[in-house]
Amino acid sequence: MAGSVPRVLASAPPPDVVTARVVALRRRIEEAGRDPSGVRIVAVTKGFTSSAVDAARRAGLYDIGENYVDELLTKVGAGAHDSGDEVAGAEPETRWHYLGAVQRRRVRVLAPVVSWWQTVSRGVEGASIASLAPGATVLVEVDTTGAPGRNGCTPPEVPTLVGSLREQGLDVRGLMTVGPAGPPEESRPGFRLTAHLARDLGLPEVSMGMSDDLEVALSEGTTMVRVGRALFGERPLRPA
Repeated sequence: MAGSVPRVLASAPPPDVVTARVVALRRRIEEAGRDPSGVRIVAVTKGFTSSAVDAARRAGLYDIGENYVDELLTKVGAGAHDSGDEVAGAEPETRWHYLGAVQRRRVRVLAPVVSWWQTVSRGVEGASIASLAPGATVLVEVDTTGAPGRNGCTPPEVPTLVGSLREQGLDVRGLMTVGPAGPPEESRPGFRLTAHLARDLGLPEVSMGMSDDLEVALSEGTTMVRVGRALFGERPLRPA
């Protein structure tokens, strides 16, 4: 379940290793024909201890993604900060991106710390967020695969959901999607569709692309990539 924590979280690689991997990641972005300064890297730390957050921040990444509620809250409690206005000369605060399916019963504990809700797929989820975090920044997750168990609304539902979330006072910043399992090129149709939908709706952000299908997402116009394994290595398996 989205709120569960693996029994054992792995330690992240040393900060200098993560920093070198960030440099390599930005090189990949540049080699794909994009300006690295125009692509937000969200460091996905699920499966790792708070050492992953520390290593990411030392490497200059302040956008941290988490899929599991309790794991996110544990890492916040370990010393990372929620987002806020940056003070001149001070190190930026952590911007927490929630990447798991939105459970309305858990919104209350997430609302004080989450900066970006990337996986809103139903109006009732937006209503829960709006009631506890008015004006929150959200992305609508689009299910472009139709695979069983995938979170997200269907592409035809996107315009109506975006309008509903805006009526609730939420800051709908863009769309998010997850590519299918398999060769990276198989992600292209869904990425292209998601980017077209965002442009048609006047949404500036598109969150798509992970460690394996990063180049495909970049070529289709992503503005945000969610990267875990390319930064921290293989994550431990969750218990059954």
